[in-house]
Amino acid sequence: MNFDDFLILLSKIENKDLPAETSHFKMMPPFRQELLKKQQSAIKNAKKAGVLALFYPDLKGQTKFVLTLRKSYKGVHSAQVSFPGGKFEEQDKTLEETALRETFEEVGVLSKEINVVKKLSQVYIPPSNFYVHPYIGFTKKTPIFIKEEAEVETILQVSLINLLSDNSLINKKLKTSYSKLVEVPAFFLNQQVVWGATAMVLSEIKDLIKESL
Repeated sequence: MNFDDFLILLSKIENKDLPAETSHFKMMPPFRQELLKKQQSAIKNAKKAGVLALFYPDLKGQTKFVLTLRKSYKGVHSAQVSFPGGKFEEQDKTLEETALRETFEEVGVLSKEINVVKKLSQVYIPPSNFYVHPYIGFTKKTPIFIKEEAEVETILQVSLINLLSDNSLINKKLKTSYSKLVEVPAFFLNQQVVWGATAMVLSEIKDLIKESL
């Protein structure tokens, strides 16, 4: 999709109601509801994180957005695909500021170059007890990404057209922190399986865009 056309869509999305759970449910792992029931007390004290769905034009003027593949480590989100973002810190005035700060730290895009359009529906992540607050934004420049070597294995530049295509939807058996092997709904983007909270946020973005076409 041409980036100028995408900016027109964003102006429509800005004032739209969020589909929230209607979109999230499409990409929800089958064990999620059971986990939520078990973690009601933990949810009350959940930590907060801000993430950014950053859209931009590539060198040909086509719309892309950025995801990151995390490094492998001893933790529940090892080697998973996610948006740039992270934990709310004391120096952050808002969760939007968290998302912008972490985007700069992880992929090197300056906050002053980013226009934040809308806050999306929050998503709870049971294994790490985080409420993730996603934002959708754009930069009119083609970014020169700088990878944060300690946390990011690969920066993924994903075509919006690939996300909007139903061919990107798959079901995949994965080893998770909850079960040895379970089938989950996912997106297949840039040769990577994108599932869980990231897929749920992408589902909401996809629905908002399709409703605005």
